[in-house]
Amino acid sequence: MRTVPGRTDHVVVVGAGFAGLAAALHLLGAGRAVTVVEREVQPGGRAGRLDLHGYRVDTGPTVLTMPDILDEAFAAVGDSLRDRVELIPLHPAYRAMFWDGSSIDVHTDADVMAAEVERFAGAPEAQGYTRMRQWLSKLYEVQKRRFIDANFDSPFQLVHPDLARLAALGGLGRLDRAVSSFLSDERLQRVFSFQSLYAGVPPSRALAAYAVIAYMDTVAGVFFPRGGMHTVPSAMAGAAERAGARLRFGERVDELERSGERITAVITDRGRIPCDAVVLTPDLPVAHRLLGREPRRPAGLRHSPSAVVLHVGTDRTWPMLGHHTLSFGEGWSTTFRELTRTGRLMSDPSFLITRPTATDAMLAPPGKHLHYILAPCPNTDIGPSAAHWGELGPRYRDSLVAELERRGLHGLDRSIDEECLVTPAHWAAQGHGAGTPFSVSHTFTQTGPFRPRNLVRGTENVVLAGCGTTPGVGVPPVLISGKLAAQRIAGQQVRRAGSRLRVERTPPSSASPHAGRTSR
Repeated sequence: MRTVPGRTDHVVVVGAGFAGLAAALHLLGAGRAVTVVEREVQPGGRAGRLDLHGYRVDTGPTVLTMPDILDEAFAAVGDSLRDRVELIPLHPAYRAMFWDGSSIDVHTDADVMAAEVERFAGAPEAQGYTRMRQWLSKLYEVQKRRFIDANFDSPFQLVHPDLARLAALGGLGRLDRAVSSFLSDERLQRVFSFQSLYAGVPPSRALAAYAVIAYMDTVAGVFFPRGGMHTVPSAMAGAAERAGARLRFGERVDELERSGERITAVITDRGRIPCDAVVLTPDLPVAHRLLGREPRRPAGLRHSPSAVVLHVGTDRTWPMLGHHTLSFGEGWSTTFRELTRTGRLMSDPSFLITRPTATDAMLAPPGKHLHYILAPCPNTDIGPSAAHWGELGPRYRDSLVAELERRGLHGLDRSIDEECLVTPAHWAAQGHGAGTPFSVSHTFTQTGPFRPRNLVRGTENVVLAGCGTTPGVGVPPVLISGKLAAQRIAGQQVRRAGSRLRVERTPPSSASPHAGRTSR
C-alpha cells in the first residue's frame, strides 16, 4: 500500500463529518497530532442538526447500521461508542408499504423475518428469504476486507482468490436477477434491492455485489442513537478532543499553501495552519478547487440521483408509520429510468419516511411529532437545475404532501407546525457535485480501484476521504474512508492503534461540550 512520504507528524483534517472525524480518531490513535477544521459551528458535516422551534432535526442520514465500524474509530483512542451514545436497536428495521395496500415489517432476526415473510407471501417465499439471507452473509464476508475495507493502488489488486469467490457467489451478475433467484414476489424483491438507489444505479444495472447494502440493513441491524443521529458525530468530536485533537469550528478553508508537490499549510479565513499532511473530506468539486486541479479521467464522473427532503414537525402522527417506513409506488423500472436517465421527477414516487419521535419523543416538543420525508429526484446534471428548484421546490412540496395524504397520511398538511424543505439547490450551494448529497454513482467504472482515488496525483501529502472516494456512499463506507485515509498517512499503525492506546477518562463534569454524552 502506498503511503504519504516524508514527515506526517501534524495532520490537518478539513471537515468534521463522519469521514473527517473517523480519520482524526484513527490518526490520533496512531500517534499523530491532529487539527480538525470545520466551516460549520458544530461537528457533523452532512449529519448536522437544525433546531426548528423545539424540533431537533437531523439534516443528514437517518439510518445507522454496522455500529462496530463506528466503534472501531472510538477504540483507536481507547474510547467506546457505547460509553458515549445509547444505541437503540430498531425492531422492525423498516416497515414497507406497497401500492396495493399491503405492508410488511422488515426484521433483522432471521426467524422473526422468515415468519413475517411467510405471513406476507407464503412458505416458499419464506424459504427463499432464508436462502437469500445466507447468501447475503457470505457476500459480505467475501467483500469486507478485500473490496470494502481496502486501499487500491491498482486494478490488479482485484486479482485475488476472493474475486473468484465473489464471482462464484454471483456477485458480478446483476442485482435484480440475483434477488429474484431467491424471491419471486415483486414486492419482496424491492425490499431487498431498493438499496441500489444509494449507489446511484438501478437494480437492473447494479452489480449483485451491492447486495451488501441490504446485508447491512436487513441482517446486521438498524439502530437509532438516542438524541438523534447528530449525537454520533458530536460524540466522535468529543472523543477526538479528549485524545488531544484541536477542533476549530466555524472556520472556512480558503486555500492550501504549496511548496512543490507538498502542502505546507492550510489557509483559513482566520489564519494559517502549518501541517505535514492534509485529509480533505469536502465533496469532490470543493476538494478539487482547493487542490487547483481536477484529475483527468477517460469519461466525466457520473453522479447519483439527488433527493428532496421535507422535515415536518406536526401535532399528530399516523399509526401506520414505523420508525422508518418505505412507501413504494407501483412504478419501479420507470422510476429508476426517470431518476438516472431522463431526468424527470418521479411520476409514481417512492418515499422514505422517518419518524424519529417514534423512538425518542424528546426530539419534539411535548405532544408533537417529527417526520423526515425523503423523495429521490434527478441530480442537476440531468434534471432541473439548481436555479429552477427555487421556483419548483414549493410546488413539488405540495405534490409530495398531497401524494402522502392519498396514501393514508390524512390531514398531513394541516397538521404541520414547522417545516423545512431541502432541494438539490441546497445541496449545490453546499458544494455537492450535481446537487446531490450522494456524490458519484457506483457504476462499474466508478467502483473499487476505478473510483476517484484517495491519493492525489501531483500532491504527495494530501489524502481524500468521504463518499466521493473509496469505498463509497453510506455511513459505514464513509467511516471506512476515514480509516483508509489515516492508513495512507500512518500505514499499518492504524490497524494496531485500537488495541494499543488507552485514554484516561475525564469525569463527566469536565467533559468536552462536544462529547454528545447520553445516559444509558
